[in-house]
Amino acid sequence: MVQKAKILLVDDRPENLLALEAILSALDQTLVRASSGEEALKALLTDDFAVILLDVQMPGMDGFETAAHIKRRERTRDIPIIFLTAINHGPHHTFRGYAAGAVDYISKPFDPWVLRAKVSVFVELYMKNCKLREQAALLRLQLEGDGSGPDHDKEPAGLLAELSARLAAVEEQAEALSKQLDDESADAAAVATAAHLERKLTGLRRALDALEPGAGSGPATLPS
Repeated sequence: MVQKAKILLVDDRPENLLALEAILSALDQTLVRASSGEEALKALLTDDFAVILLDVQMPGMDGFETAAHIKRRERTRDIPIIFLTAINHGPHHTFRGYAAGAVDYISKPFDPWVLRAKVSVFVELYMKNCKLREQAALLRLQLEGDGSGPDHDKEPAGLLAELSARLAAVEEQAEALSKQLDDESADAAAVATAAHLERKLTGLRRALDALEPGAGSGPATLPS
């Protein structure tokens, strides 16, 4: 069963959170509410999120300050943040949002379809990264000679073939996603994230190829 991605919704107004849930429910992912910046930071201490939808104007810790805290933490600094704002902002206000680490800046009222499409891209990238990490972790276990895994009784050649097939499936999905991003002229941040994922996949493929019989005896370097 594929684990669902978590999406963090941060807004001090319950009606806005309800509207976001209605828009994003079609993605069939786990939606987590936070009614303040402090509550959002607390949720980020324990859970991993694919993307954060963050209201700019909130009492106490506003969206800019919340984003600054998120970007300072090593665990959370790479999570994409989409700012949502209801105020009539100028170029300086928009620049402040991007400077705080946002990948997008959307004014209310926004087009529900556009918001859902943007969020779905980051969810898909997150799922691809999760699959990549799983494959890298499995390969590390086998290279370290850990016999506790479910595949410990398989012959090395058979294990490599299975890992290669799993990786090929992820590579195919990543390639399709990259083409989709190119076709839709997606956000630069989404394109950059997809390119980073492809580089990791390339590194993992090289590591697997180095383990093939006759590929040489040098150590394989796995992507982190």
